[in-house]
Amino acid sequence: MLSSIPPAPRLSLADGADIPQLGLGLYKVPATDAARLCRDAIDIGYRHLDTAAFYGNEREVGDAVRAAPAPRDELFITSKVWMDDNGFDTTLRAFDASMSRLGLDRLDLYLIHWPVPSTDRYVDTWRALIRLQQEGRVRSIGVANFHTHHVERIVDETGVTPAVNQVELHPWLPQAAVRAFDAARGIRTEAWSPLARGRVLGTPLLDDLAAKHDRTPAQVVLRWHVQLGNVVIPKASSRERLAENLDVFGFELDADDLAALATLETGERTGRDPDDD
Repeated sequence: MLSSIPPAPRLSLADGADIPQLGLGLYKVPATDAARLCRDAIDIGYRHLDTAAFYGNEREVGDAVRAAPAPRDELFITSKVWMDDNGFDTTLRAFDASMSRLGLDRLDLYLIHWPVPSTDRYVDTWRALIRLQQEGRVRSIGVANFHTHHVERIVDETGVTPAVNQVELHPWLPQAAVRAFDAARGIRTEAWSPLARGRVLGTPLLDDLAAKHDRTPAQVVLRWHVQLGNVVIPKASSRERLAENLDVFGFELDADDLAALATLETGERTGRDPDDD
């Protein structure tokens, strides 16, 4: 059995909450595996689990959280409203359904999963999240897959700034403009697909940096995220990989490493552009 690893440091959010900098992303994790992986993650030292209505594993995540030996206030659970439920009333109903599946009294972070500008309902969705936060049903609210102009619109029309913007972000797509925009407004940038769905790991540069630091290529990329200040939620399918992903706080990339990693930028996405919906 692997020994536990110290939990990731927690970063402050503008609303007064804090979020573990590294968590477990549960996209495409089958429901049959989710509870086991979440239990293993918590046992190893994870305190941050990221799920969504669309993932189909909220019930299993909730089961693991309720059974966890870690105090509930140490755990940070995220879920998201799916695009089909964008809109004020539909979002409120979707949140109720997610909480029923999770079996939790409160949620730490609730996100709009996609803006879907073609339907023009994301501002109303944001108003619903504001209502849920005002009612104390969710501690923090944020967005996912929002370009800066989407964020500007919801802030202009509601006066409320998201605590988090979760976007696709990896060495091919470092999202410098989004990160700068978010930082200037006190928004934490969170990276999904932090390893470009594993495809970036075949890069010879990462092999060289991994050898230099006696780490794996995945650990090099996750450490890059940490040093950029990102919140990062890599997926894992085994206890060993969970441990490897969390164990990135005991080494540091130097300036030459960071400069070399910057050369990997291509702008390539592994998912769709949020403006295309």
